[in-house]
Amino acid sequence: MFNDFKLVAETPVYVQVKNYIKRLMMQGALQAGQRLPSTRELAELLGVSRGSIIAAYEALTDEGLAYAVTGKGSFVAEMSTPGAHAIPAWRMNWHERMNRQARLSVELDHMKRNQPGLRAKKGTILFTSIAPDEQLFDLENVKRAFLDRMAVEGRVLLNYGYAKGYKPLIDYLLKYMEHKGVDLTGKDMLITSGFTEGLDIVLSAIGRDGGAGGRMLCENPTHQTAIKNLRRHGFEITGIPMEPDGLDLAALERELQTQSFDGAFLVPSYHNPTGIVTSAEKRLALLELLGRYRVPVIEDGFNEELRYTGSHVAPLIAMAGQGNGVVYLGSFSKVLFPGIRVGWVLADRELIEVLESVKRARSIHTSTLDQSLLYQYLLNGNLEKYLKRARAEYRRKYEWTKACCERDVPYARLSGSGGLHLFLEFPDGFDTWELLELCADQGVLFTPGDMFFVDEGGRNTMRIGFSRVSEEDIEKGIRVIGAAAAKLLEAVKEWDLNNG
Repeated sequence: MFNDFKLVAETPVYVQVKNYIKRLMMQGALQAGQRLPSTRELAELLGVSRGSIIAAYEALTDEGLAYAVTGKGSFVAEMSTPGAHAIPAWRMNWHERMNRQARLSVELDHMKRNQPGLRAKKGTILFTSIAPDEQLFDLENVKRAFLDRMAVEGRVLLNYGYAKGYKPLIDYLLKYMEHKGVDLTGKDMLITSGFTEGLDIVLSAIGRDGGAGGRMLCENPTHQTAIKNLRRHGFEITGIPMEPDGLDLAALERELQTQSFDGAFLVPSYHNPTGIVTSAEKRLALLELLGRYRVPVIEDGFNEELRYTGSHVAPLIAMAGQGNGVVYLGSFSKVLFPGIRVGWVLADRELIEVLESVKRARSIHTSTLDQSLLYQYLLNGNLEKYLKRARAEYRRKYEWTKACCERDVPYARLSGSGGLHLFLEFPDGFDTWELLELCADQGVLFTPGDMFFVDEGGRNTMRIGFSRVSEEDIEKGIRVIGAAAAKLLEAVKEWDLNNG
C-alpha cells in the first residue's frame, strides 16, 4: 500500500495526498477504525514533507473521513463507501426516455452529426469558424478591467445577482442602444448568457401552449442556431428567399396573405450566412408590411459593428420608433470575447418583465462576474479602440478572401458586405458536400450551406469563415477550393451533356 502515489504539477501537495488517501478509503483498502501511518512515516513513504501530511490529515478530519486520538494518531472514520452497501447493478436505456426536444437537439447538432470522417487534422485550413481571432483579444485591458471592478465591489460580484441583470451594465447598454437611434420609450432590457439564451427565452415566452410552437417567418437561408432553437420549440418555419439587398418582400407578402404567423426572426445586418445587409428602404418596407399583418419581429443584431464599407444602417428596432413590435437580441460575442457569455434582450417593458421571470426560472441570473467585467471594460473606453484595430484586421482578411475567391473560385454568386465570412453559390446541380470531401483530402474544410436553409435547398452553397485563418492559409485554402470546384463543375457539365 502507498506505493502508487504520484505527484503532479499545479495541485498543492497536501490536496494530492488527501485525495489519494480518500481514494484508498473509498476503495476499501483502508477500513474504518484502521490507524493511519504516522505523519513522519507517511512522509517518507510518499516522498513529501511532513507538513503536507499533517495538512492532509487535518483536511480528512474536516471532511469527517478521519479522526485523531491524542497520543495514538489518526484513524479512518466510519463511512458509507460505494462498496459498503452493494446492490445488484441495474442499467437504464436513456435513449428510450428522451423526449422530443432532446431528440431534436441531437438531430440538429451539426457539430456532432455533420462532416463524418472529416475531422480536422493538424495543419488543416479551417474556414468553418466565424468566431473572433483570439490573437486580437485585448488581454491587458481585460485584466485591468477585472482588477478595477473587483477592487470596487468584489464581494458583491461573487454573490448571487439579479435575474434582470447587473444594473450598471443595463444602464450602459441602454445608452449604447440609444446611440444606435433606438427610442427607449416604453422599453427595457434583460441581460442573458449570450445570444442563444436570449433567443431561447423569447421563444419560450411567445410559443403556443402545449409545445405546439407556432409559425415563424425567417430569411432563407438563416442562422443555423436559430433554426435549431425554433424547431426545438416546435415552430413551423417558413423561409423567405434573399435578394442582394435583403429579404424578398413580394415573396414575404404572398406568405402573409395565405396564413398567420407568430413572429419573424430576421438578421438584417451582415446576415448569417449570406453576409447581406438589408437596405434602409427595405427595412422600412419590412416593418410596414409586418406591422400591417401584426407579426412581431425578433431582430438579431449580428455583427453590426463589423462594417467595412458604406454608411451605418439603423437596426429595425430603431426604425420602429416608439412601436413595441420589435424584440432586439444583442451580443458582443463576435466582436469582443465569446468566452464572456453576456448578451441582452431589448424589448417592450411589459415583455421584459415576463422574460425576467422566465430567465429566473431557468438559470437564476447571468454570471455577475462576467457582466461586471464587460461593464468595466466598456466603461474604461476600450470598445472603440479595440473595434478600430479589429475592423482593420478583419477588413484586410475580408478583402483578401474576396479577392482570392474572385481570382480562383468558379462560383455563380458571391455575397458578404462585412462581418467574418463570405457566402458562395454555385450553379444548380453542384454539390458542396462533394466539394468538401475533395477539399478535406487536401487539408481544407469549410461549411456547406445547406445547413442554413429551412427547406431542402442550399446544396450548391457554402460559407467561408476567414476570421481565424492567416492570409497565407486563406490564399492556399481558396486555391484548393477553386481547383476542386472547377473539377466538379466539369463533371456536372459532362453529366448534363450526356443526360440532357
